[in-house]
Amino acid sequence: MDGTLLDLAYDDFIWNHQLPIRYAEQHQCSLEQSTQALFQFYQTHNHTLNWYSTRFWTAKVGVDTLALQQEFKHKVSLREGCLELLDYLKSNGYPCWLATNADCEGLKFKLEHTKLASYFDVIISSETLGHAKEFTEFWQHLHERHPFAATQCYFIDDTEKVLKGAESYGIQNLFTIAQPSSLGQSKTSSPYPILNQLTDLIPYLEQAEVTAKYA
Repeated sequence: MDGTLLDLAYDDFIWNHQLPIRYAEQHQCSLEQSTQALFQFYQTHNHTLNWYSTRFWTAKVGVDTLALQQEFKHKVSLREGCLELLDYLKSNGYPCWLATNADCEGLKFKLEHTKLASYFDVIISSETLGHAKEFTEFWQHLHERHPFAATQCYFIDDTEKVLKGAESYGIQNLFTIAQPSSLGQSKTSSPYPILNQLTDLIPYLEQAEVTAKYA
């Protein structure tokens, strides 16, 4: 979701700019000390369920991180081509699933703000399954709850480690995002096809339909 459907600039703003300010205020330290402390926390918990948990971070840093996100909800924005792709998928009868590492609280907040929930047939948080998307266990548990054909899925994610986890499980049609954050650098290379905007997926879908039709 974040960095794929939604502009990751919002999350960067919350976790790398606003939280250090609030942490410094809460713990009466300098902004530099706050930033260093948070960076160490981030390094320790990266790619774990704790990394994606608002409740974990609230307890860890002493700042209500969900309230902080809600305070700046006006900064949550869709990535280019998001609605256009979702409208295309819906109008052409593609089942559309949202599999996210966002925890249940964060997912609920962002879905309520963006009004995207109606586009999806299945919405699942890694918190519910007990494993982050980076690991094949996530996909195994997802399949147990909602069976799917891995070889026929098209999966987009902005994180290479997540894509590698999906690939290890057997998902074949994998795509990454060129610029997850509108304020960040664009990827110039990847083991996976790069989408500059989400509607860049449509030609791949159309070609697959043609291939299947004449196979």
